[in-house]
Amino acid sequence: MAKYIIKRLLAGLISLWVLITITFFLMHSIPGGPFSPAEERKIPPEVLAKIEASYGLDKPLYIQYVNYLNNLLHGDLGISFKDRDTLVNDLIERGFPVSARVGIVAVIISLCIGVPLGIISAIYKTKWIDRASMIFATIGISIPGFVITVLMMFFFCVKFKIFPTFGLSSPLHYVLPVAGLSFYPIAYITRLLRSSMLETMRQDYIRTARSKGVKEIMVIAKHALRNSLMPVVTYLGPLIAGLLTGGFVVERLFSIPGIGREFVSSVGDRDYSVTLGITVFYGAFIIIANLCVDILYVIIDPRVKVEE
Repeated sequence: MAKYIIKRLLAGLISLWVLITITFFLMHSIPGGPFSPAEERKIPPEVLAKIEASYGLDKPLYIQYVNYLNNLLHGDLGISFKDRDTLVNDLIERGFPVSARVGIVAVIISLCIGVPLGIISAIYKTKWIDRASMIFATIGISIPGFVITVLMMFFFCVKFKIFPTFGLSSPLHYVLPVAGLSFYPIAYITRLLRSSMLETMRQDYIRTARSKGVKEIMVIAKHALRNSLMPVVTYLGPLIAGLLTGGFVVERLFSIPGIGREFVSSVGDRDYSVTLGITVFYGAFIIIANLCVDILYVIIDPRVKVEE
């Protein structure tokens, strides 16, 4: 197991390095720069040159890249180009707990609704409840989450004024952001588990259990469900990482001070340090989450062998 974990960590680190490299050069290839608005205000070129030199932007791109990797190895994600008093490390430290609070609730809601819907849909295949679940799942997968969120804001915030539109100061403030974040995962988990359970229910050992007189509830809970959860567990890695690190558009729409909102702002402002810092954090989080999922495989199903 230890050798397997080390191999996965090394593979994850290589993936993270590739992600950092691609993001770094893509960000610098975009026309303009962090101080393009300064150029529009006709700031003298010599002043602009001094500003860029203070951030190291006057150096060749490959030197900037090496310097960034060197700082990253020391745990330094840099300074925001838009606010020199703001460290990217502090920004993530301040924003991640906010994103995580909303994300944890969204993950729990997604599992508590998606898993039962998938089970019920598989058990009552072709019945009205199955058709209703699949209609919901199809809508949830087909329509982008931000569209659903905007529609909910219009009806529940503007038209009926049931829920507040920004902040997280009360339980009511969590309802719409959590709904916006969990709508797609619920739909995806429902379809995923339904498909997996239908395949499992056709296996010989399910027929054998039924022929022995095992109660149907035990057949489903002990045999079918446990062996059908593997695809859902696989999805949990990126799901948890995505929701706990913030729904970029949802946080922006509801003015939630998490790292998702900061990421969207940094892309628009061409704030390279913030964009790269959040990308590194998000990538590392996904790697750790996927590693935990791989270990969870063995716990759920001992038949899964770990390749040393």
